[in-house]
Amino acid sequence: MHLSLRQLATFREVMRSGSISQAARSVGRTQPAVSTMIHALEDQLGFALFVRAHGKLTPTPEAHFFLEECEDILGRVERTERTLIRLGSLQSGKLQIACLPAASSVFLPRLMTRFLKGRDDLEMSLIMRSSDVIEDLIASQQFDLGFAETPQPRESIHQTDYELDCVCLLPADDPLARAECVTPADLDGRPMAVLFDRHGSTIQTEAAFRDAGCRFNKRIELRTSLPGLQFVAAGACAMICDMITAYGHLLQAPESTRLSIRRFLPRISNSVSILTPGYATQSMVARAFIEDLETAVEQMQTDISIALK
Repeated sequence: MHLSLRQLATFREVMRSGSISQAARSVGRTQPAVSTMIHALEDQLGFALFVRAHGKLTPTPEAHFFLEECEDILGRVERTERTLIRLGSLQSGKLQIACLPAASSVFLPRLMTRFLKGRDDLEMSLIMRSSDVIEDLIASQQFDLGFAETPQPRESIHQTDYELDCVCLLPADDPLARAECVTPADLDGRPMAVLFDRHGSTIQTEAAFRDAGCRFNKRIELRTSLPGLQFVAAGACAMICDMITAYGHLLQAPESTRLSIRRFLPRISNSVSILTPGYATQSMVARAFIEDLETAVEQMQTDISIALK
């Protein structure tokens, strides 16, 4: 037995209207076509669905039972169609994101908020993890998307890399806030907030001070740059900061409390990447969000460049 959805839908219309002619108008077919379809359906089922007398159709008890089954089947199909439409229009679905600390408080939440607008059935989750943990989460396909410091290439991860310049953060009233750029000579012996010794930006900064013959005064060591904003604001130190943390501050801090963001030379870079599982197909919602994330990273670089002028 091979029943089609068209047969089930036509039978349902006949039951609802009680008339072949009315059902034909509802489904957009001719009356003979609907009548033939009902007869074919009865032949397939092996029993009558209607008693035909004096030009009228009277449903049999079996027809009422069959109608319940049809309603259930067609209801599931219609719900599935609506769900697929929502998926296709990015109105529904689920996206799991793992993010490095620098982008987890301002940068990604702002982007996610914009992406969720008007998508009431879309679910998103965001966890903050260190970059090495994010790498493993993406490689094992536990998360759809990672935003982390650039890992070594591996087949289980697809990555899009961005080389971002670090900047120097200073109190707003610092004399160096008016400088076009800040160098190791400007910060010679001055207290600094820095990331842990093995971090790439710290290694580069130490080398820049050493090459310039200047003293690198590591007063405050941090695991992430975000707490350093408070120390800089209090005048306790200056900080060579990753672009994402500086950008989050630029977006969120009131102008009256905003720190000075200055270009630092020689260039100190911090590479970040958009990571996705290498052996999994991306969902449509993941692809759409990645496009927005790529645009947001480019916009950040533009806005920071403007702020440095």
